[in-house]
Amino acid sequence: MPKIQGEVSYRIRRLRRTELPTDTIELAKYLIGKTLVHDLPRVRLAGRIVETEAYPIGDAAGHAFTGETPSRRSLFLPHGHAYVYFTYGSCFMMNVSSETEGTGAGVLVRAVEPLEGIAFMQRRRGTTRLLDLARGPGRLAQAMDIDKRLDGVNLCAGSTLWLGAAARPAGPIGASVRIGINRDVDRLCRFYECGSPFVSGPKHLRE
Repeated sequence: MPKIQGEVSYRIRRLRRTELPTDTIELAKYLIGKTLVHDLPRVRLAGRIVETEAYPIGDAAGHAFTGETPSRRSLFLPHGHAYVYFTYGSCFMMNVSSETEGTGAGVLVRAVEPLEGIAFMQRRRGTTRLLDLARGPGRLAQAMDIDKRLDGVNLCAGSTLWLGAAARPAGPIGASVRIGINRDVDRLCRFYECGSPFVSGPKHLRE
């Protein structure tokens, strides 16, 4: 697999569904420090999750709020499935389904710290600036080659896109309001690793 100078290979264990909390807020916190992996035919892409947003049951800002539709079916799958959607007419974003089957809720993966496949991410993003490869959910999906074909995949078994254990422990976790929404705007449902330069958003929401 092609690597850039100084890039390290990590032994990453796939998470089991039984390890994931079945509560949306708790899952959003739990995922901080864990690893998102996409195994492509010739390269492994891996990033350490440093920022998430929870969209729990009954949240007016969540895609599941108005009920299940064919395009939102993945949000209603058992916790640990990918819900991938196209937004703003320009980019994909990925959530992790977060409750029991039939209950719609999800955790948006907002940013990762690139670990493996960095040269591939740089080519996809058109930049060599490490901090900008996957800081923000749209950039993350582009860098890690995540699109609608991965909607509904099981992130805990059998998919090339999967959740892994932490490559190293997470630091202190901060909480804030979410970014870029206009409903339920005051809920502290965004979680991030304090001090990580790979976290997105304005400075006052990263410290």
